[in-house]
Amino acid sequence: MREIDLRSDTVTRPTAAMREAIARAEVGDDVYGEDPSVNRLQELAAERLGKPAALFVPSGSMANQLALRAHTEHGDAVIAGTNAHLYLYEGGAAGALSGVQFTFVGEEGLFDADDVRGAIHPRDSHFARTRLVCVENTHNRSGGRVFPLEQLRAVAEAAREEGLSLHLDGARIFNAEVATGVPAAVWAEPFDSVAFCLSKGLGAPVGSLIVGTRSFIERVHRFRKMFGGGMRQAGILAAAGSYALEHHVKRLAEDHANARRLAEGLERIPGVALLRQPETNMVLFQVPDVAAFVERTRGSGLLINPIDPVTLRAVLHLDVEASDVQVALEIIGKAVA
Repeated sequence: MREIDLRSDTVTRPTAAMREAIARAEVGDDVYGEDPSVNRLQELAAERLGKPAALFVPSGSMANQLALRAHTEHGDAVIAGTNAHLYLYEGGAAGALSGVQFTFVGEEGLFDADDVRGAIHPRDSHFARTRLVCVENTHNRSGGRVFPLEQLRAVAEAAREEGLSLHLDGARIFNAEVATGVPAAVWAEPFDSVAFCLSKGLGAPVGSLIVGTRSFIERVHRFRKMFGGGMRQAGILAAAGSYALEHHVKRLAEDHANARRLAEGLERIPGVALLRQPETNMVLFQVPDVAAFVERTRGSGLLINPIDPVTLRAVLHLDVEASDVQVALEIIGKAVA
């Protein structure tokens, strides 16, 4: 029985062509800046995001936490959308490593310029200094929603007027690019820093990038060492990342199509409630008994994770084909019957 894994797009495995790229990778010591494959990936990432410089790091969580550390000082406040990944799912690192507190605004990851203005603490010694605004695009917890571009630009303008820095958690920024036709560099343009993942929809085994100005990346580089993120012959990982950026971006459209296909099928199954039409590669839905449903589907070879006690999230990725979606729908139908 072939297992269909819809828990996350992090479960993807390197393709045969990506493995060949890994095997051919030139390597050096990246802590000394001497790994040619890492340097090439960083140049490619900076170019794709329209920023002067980039730094390769082991994970998306580290990329986000490095940005927080570089933009703030202990005791500062950060404005972020509700259910932000860098708060919910990164092990409390923002408090432990950067000593920041959060002010949450908006709904399901989206907020506007007035939300930003209203969340800034008074400039008084009694209050934490508000220093940074964080946007997540696409937004994980709300099912891969895309932050509307003009709304994002208005948020950035309000932040600039108030002297705040801006960070984009763009773990799935290329899903936003493919879904809208707006290049990643345009999405990234208003931000001082952007983090994005190679190991989700792009299908690389490990790694993320953080991009920004050269001076900012120099500062981040120091914190990467401090956080234990320096790697030696990392070119074997970077080669996979370069291959992903060059070959796996456009194919994200297939994942989005499969998400729509899954959503359409779920709407026809009695007992399943689709929460919203998918914008990218995620589908949120509800069933009467989530725990029992997860066990039944697992027993039939379908893996899906709940994101809360009543909601499931299915994530489409390069290891899931259209035929797998049909099989998944059949398993789901039997599980809720």
